[in-house]
Order: sequence, then C-alpha cells, then structure tokens
Amino acid sequence: MKIQRVQGSPRLRSGQAGFRVQKDLQQAIDFHGHLGPYLVLGIIAGQTALKKLRCKKYFGLQVKVWGANRKPKSCLIDGLQLSTGATYGKGNISKFNGAKIKISISDCLNHKKITLTLKKDLIGQLVAARTHRDAELLAKELYKTDYSNLFKLTTND
Repeated sequence: MKIQRVQGSPRLRSGQAGFRVQKDLQQAIDFHGHLGPYLVLGIIAGQTALKKLRCKKYFGLQVKVWGANRKPKSCLIDGLQLSTGATYGKGNISKFNGAKIKISISDCLNHKKITLTLKKDLIGQLVAARTHRDAELLAKELYKTDYSNLFKLTTND
C-alpha cells in the first residue's frame, strides 16, 4: 500500500494491494494522520454500538473508554469520536484509567447501554504488530473483519 501526502495529510490510494479504501476510513485517516489498528477498532466499536442501540450520532449518547490513555491505544478514542460524533468539546466522551480496554456507549434517551471489550485473540494480534507497517496491515485486515470477531458485547437489556 502506498501512502501519498496531500496537503500534509497521509492519503491511501484505493485499489492498491487489493484494499479498497472506504470513505469513512479515509476521513478517519485524514483526521487522525495515519492508519492504525486502534483507530480502526474505535471506528468499528462506535458503528457497532450505534447500530445495536439504534441511536443517532452526535447528541443523546455518552461514550466512556477505559485503558486507552497512551499511544497507540489512545488512537481508539479518535475512531470513537469519528464514528459516534461524541466529542470532548460537547462533554459526551470521557476516558478513564484501566488495565484493559473497555468501551461503554449509552443512549441517554432510551437508557440502553452497550459495553465492548477486546477479544483475547485480537489482543495477541495487536501485541504482535510491532512495526508501523505491521500495524497498518493489521488495521486493513481489522477493517474488513466482522465486529463479532473483534469484540465481546454486553448490553443492559
């Protein structure tokens, strides 16, 4: 996969190495500055939660994240902000210390909540991605992976 700089921002060229870049992923890369597995996991977690909760982006939701205080794990937060519309400015996303990554997304209107944690196999893959290239390749694979292979979900239903 070739990365080309456009106005100071890395851009993926679609169709390279059999990987087709989706619009939301490209927007995430433009916002975040590069492609990585934690960014992708944040996108997938947010999209999954909104779909399962049947709630809309931006308002009426609360996002809480544990265990993502340092890079590269903190990149997950950018993915969550982009996919849910929750932002620090609106005060509807918060991060907390934690030994493991845990994401809680609540629909404030219907009082439903979903919690996502990383599956054990995924944690091993993340640890094994030691170089930037490995991380980028893993991110591409994760983006094509069904959420059920990445996260354990629990709800308050």
